[in-house]
Amino acid sequence: MEEKKMLKVMVNGTEYTYPQGVSYRTIAADFQQRFPYDILLVNRDGKLCELHKTLDRDCSLKMVTAQDIPGIQTYERSTVFLMLKAFYDVVGRENVDRIRVEYSLSRALFIRAQGQFILDQALLERVEERMRALSAQALPIEKRSISTDDAIELFQRERLIHKAQLFSFRINSHVNVYSLDGFVDYFYGYMVPDTGYIRCFGLQLFENGFVLRLPTRKDPNQLGGFQPAMKVFHELYDSNLRAESLNVSNVAELNTVVSQGNTMPLILAYEAMMEKKIGDIAAEIAARRAVRFVMIAGPSSSGKTTFSHRLSTQLRACGLRPHAIATDNYFKNRDDTPRDENGDYDFEGLGAMDVEQFNTDMVRLLNGETVDLPTYNFKKGVREYNGNSLTLGEGDVLVIEGIHCLNDQFTYALPRESKYKIYISCLTTLNIDDHNRIPSTDARLLRRIERDARTRGYSAQATIKMWPSVRRGEENNIFPFQDSADVIFNSALIYETALLKTYVQPLLFGVPRDSEEYVEAKRLLKFLNYFLPIPSDSIPKTSLMREFIGGGCYHV
Repeated sequence: MEEKKMLKVMVNGTEYTYPQGVSYRTIAADFQQRFPYDILLVNRDGKLCELHKTLDRDCSLKMVTAQDIPGIQTYERSTVFLMLKAFYDVVGRENVDRIRVEYSLSRALFIRAQGQFILDQALLERVEERMRALSAQALPIEKRSISTDDAIELFQRERLIHKAQLFSFRINSHVNVYSLDGFVDYFYGYMVPDTGYIRCFGLQLFENGFVLRLPTRKDPNQLGGFQPAMKVFHELYDSNLRAESLNVSNVAELNTVVSQGNTMPLILAYEAMMEKKIGDIAAEIAARRAVRFVMIAGPSSSGKTTFSHRLSTQLRACGLRPHAIATDNYFKNRDDTPRDENGDYDFEGLGAMDVEQFNTDMVRLLNGETVDLPTYNFKKGVREYNGNSLTLGEGDVLVIEGIHCLNDQFTYALPRESKYKIYISCLTTLNIDDHNRIPSTDARLLRRIERDARTRGYSAQATIKMWPSVRRGEENNIFPFQDSADVIFNSALIYETALLKTYVQPLLFGVPRDSEEYVEAKRLLKFLNYFLPIPSDSIPKTSLMREFIGGGCYHV
């Protein structure tokens, strides 16, 4: 018998040797005791690999658990696969018309199921029991490559029409599919090797569907708390219905519209929906005679600036006189800015703001006084006064945008009736197919990559690198207050990823292969491959997307 070649494997700076052809799962088992949570993937020289893959070269390996972003994404995807298999087992494949995994909601996924069954908690308990039985058996999740034509035929036969339609736009000749105890499905991304890895989950009836509860990165062995922001949920749900009314609820349907040359009617319809919503918000503000402060907050790349301009236009149409104020001008002087646990300036927290001065100025304006407003000099790190004064008269309203605008501690001195609070976010409801959702954070990251490159000269690598820090600031300072808003505005446009594709793709290809950010860049590139591109010349100059791609009529 021929002796197997021995290969060198570097793990955490130490060299080990393993025979060629050994599985990464076997190697991971040697290091599992060093990690508090299951190793779900390995990162081989910057490339993510599933554990069933085998060693074929000298390499460096990093172990990936659910405390890493690719790991928790893999766990979520695998749990969805397990839930679908269990649901079909309990209800009967022939009785299921459609199961749609729609969007994330408070560390859970909201799912709608249709068919010849009664969706109640008793049914969900049976499905969850089946999931746990499958988990206990540690059944293998197998991956195989089949031709694209065979995949289309397979999913048509299984009545998963959305998947068959998706592959009709696929250039590659083959598709990777996963199977679990005879149940076959397609997923965008990686899987755990068997069901024994999937132990932390829960099913719970919610509204007209149910949620699949999942663990957190902080503690992958415990379910995250389920405390949904109901206003955000209803906006997501309404946005989903609007997309369905236009027959564009997934990427395949969007690609069909693009390929048939019907992009312009879709763009105009969606832009009109957005403008109507902005007009309705302005009319409500005008009807509330006591409102003098329109407070706007939202996470990064939500389109707050363009939204503020468009809202101001609608407020003028309602007979009001809007004045823009940026809360950034109320930053504390640099020397007075608090620092975080790493010793860096903490510009995200409320402590970075001169809350007292802001409230003093706003109360004086509310009382009819003339106030000198500051301008923050970011180069010098100080507030300056350059003769910018303001007096509020009848019909004047302030349109104030900033990270803390929904936090009543920031506007503690202002009467509640004088404030109208708006939470804006890019809450995408367009999914790849019924079982593969697109996180809202992906949509915002693509926007940010393009805008950073165009307006700041940042590389995609730099934007991806800073993104986790941006997200932490949002988790602490924006998301806890989102349901306190008077209205939720969804800035997501159904066509935007197809538009951004031609802008962002070249930037992502510029991320070095040997960088830590390459894994995320490659994931985004694979994601963009699903979309047919839309040219920018069809986008109106007033569109919110112009804030990111340029060419708009607002100075943003």
